[in-house]
Amino acid sequence: MEANQPHITKLIENCKKSDKNAQLQLYKAYYKAMYNTALRILKDNFEAEDIMQEAFLTAFTKLNMYKEEVAFGAWLKRIVINKSLTQLKKNNRYQEVKMEIIPKNEVENETIDYTGLNPKSVLETLQSLKDNYRVVLTLNLIEGYDYEEIAQILNYTNENVRTTVSRAKKKLKQILLANNIQAQAYEG
Repeated sequence: MEANQPHITKLIENCKKSDKNAQLQLYKAYYKAMYNTALRILKDNFEAEDIMQEAFLTAFTKLNMYKEEVAFGAWLKRIVINKSLTQLKKNNRYQEVKMEIIPKNEVENETIDYTGLNPKSVLETLQSLKDNYRVVLTLNLIEGYDYEEIAQILNYTNENVRTTVSRAKKKLKQILLANNIQAQAYEG
């Protein structure tokens, strides 16, 4: 539930009546978060801005489809994510990786100890991963989607999502450890 839900609900009601001021207020309440979501997926400022604008236009024109079963921000974020992924596919920068089914014992629940790491460097490292790893980790670690939701969004099987997330976390951990060792060597 969003912290300011009654205010947001009132804005949504007014937006349904084509109140431009309410649309602007709703936009101001969510544009930064939606832009950041698009940017993490697309890695391009201009594309992220375009997708964010398109998502708001779509949301305002389809507001009657919003049933308040989820928070408005979550509904809007789903629009942003779907539009971002569609744009990645159009750009041919996102190649769906066909994954073989991996035995469950190979899929580890990879954890990363973030203590002592600079959050900015973790995000930068995440952005440097190949697209399929970056997208699944962004959806899982940053946007908070579980494996089933990611499978739905990306049209993957649950096994492929688990495998891809596991491999992506391993790769992220590998790079973070290598960078941390280099930083320590540089300081020492």
